[in-house]
Amino acid sequence: MRLVIKVGSNVLTRDNGKLDITRMSALVDQVAALRAGGHEVILVSSGAVACGRSELKVGHKLGSVEQRQLFSALGQAKLINLYYDLFREYRIPVGQVLTMKESFATRREYLNQRSCMTVMIANGVIPIVNENDTISVTELMFTDNDELSGLIAAMMDADALVILSNIDGIYDGEPGAPGARVIRRVEPGSDLSTYIRQEKSGFGRGGMLTKCHIARKVAEEGIRVIIANGKRDNILTDLLSNPEGTLHTEFTPNAEPASNMKKWLAHSASFAKGLVHINDKAAKVLRGDRAVSLLLVGVTAIEGEFEEGDIVTIADGEGRRMGVGRSAYGSNDARRLIGKHDVKPLVHYDYLCLDPQE
Repeated sequence: MRLVIKVGSNVLTRDNGKLDITRMSALVDQVAALRAGGHEVILVSSGAVACGRSELKVGHKLGSVEQRQLFSALGQAKLINLYYDLFREYRIPVGQVLTMKESFATRREYLNQRSCMTVMIANGVIPIVNENDTISVTELMFTDNDELSGLIAAMMDADALVILSNIDGIYDGEPGAPGARVIRRVEPGSDLSTYIRQEKSGFGRGGMLTKCHIARKVAEEGIRVIIANGKRDNILTDLLSNPEGTLHTEFTPNAEPASNMKKWLAHSASFAKGLVHINDKAAKVLRGDRAVSLLLVGVTAIEGEFEEGDIVTIADGEGRRMGVGRSAYGSNDARRLIGKHDVKPLVHYDYLCLDPQE
């Protein structure tokens, strides 16, 4: 199998916020065992900021963005060197991949990243992926590395995404409360809203709400998703050798995997550069049983400025979002052709990704 393993900040840090090298070493041992078993592994690892914070004591006050840039710049070098030394014991080469959210915005950059990691895997190198926090600030940041790992899993056609947190999965009550149990399996369409807490994790930017949202989206694309406790000994090897006996939450994948193009589109909502309004008839046709393209005859209005090939959001007559697509026109040409027959579609069905219906 090809596995994307996301290791969160709360797995790699101690209670004092410093890097837990013992835990990191144990995870490397398990990844090496997976590799020895014939599995391909892509590691999405947090921990750069924690590494940097332990390296430097700043004598004056820094803003949150300045802290993140400074500590991640220092810490990323230490983090990758630690991974390098630990994996070298198994003669496994590793390579660093630093990326940003906007690097997934265009199809060309998306495919460039995919090509880079594909050639690494083909040559026995484990890609170690993290967000480039020295450049990514506020509006350009991923929600957290859960979002990044979902994008990587979809981009690399992974068989499974394993998200390691500091709890055993999604509980049907408050974790630690009497009687609260881990939900072992989440089927498509299951309502988890009453179980998910809004709180974020101690040393990370995300929380279980983000993990659940990403897990649903990735599972909908046909990829198995597991949320488990990275602080449990041998969690990775146990998940593969004895999944039924290992505590975790698993999201059942869609039986019909999406194409790579559809996967990219499904994660591209935040990159949309325009809004296309369509009439009720066009909305009904798009929601029909067969794949159809979005024709300009069904378009009523276009907001924003975009170029040919950019991602646009599609909304129905009530203004409700229906999905996203890759525009075959620039915004000026598209506006000029609103309502026209016998012209090429605004969005071809191969480049159209509709949201699941409620």
